[in-house]
Amino acid sequence: MKTLRDAAIGETVKVVRLHGEGAVKRRIMDMGLTRGTEVYVRKVAPLGDPIELTVRGYELSLRKADAETVEVE
Repeated sequence: MKTLRDAAIGETVKVVRLHGEGAVKRRIMDMGLTRGTEVYVRKVAPLGDPIELTVRGYELSLRKADAETVEVE
């Protein structure tokens, strides 16, 4: 299982599944990370957290802990 945290800089991936529960899963879905959405990994902060993504035409910064709950292909 590959997660969004494992995606390389410059890679475009597709969301397959969200593994969070309750409010965490709802918050991630509200940010636009839903099944079938394409996500481009723009850059990663110097210490590895957060990750900057392009989702549905806007920029999104996501913590590594949240990125681990997003399964991609």
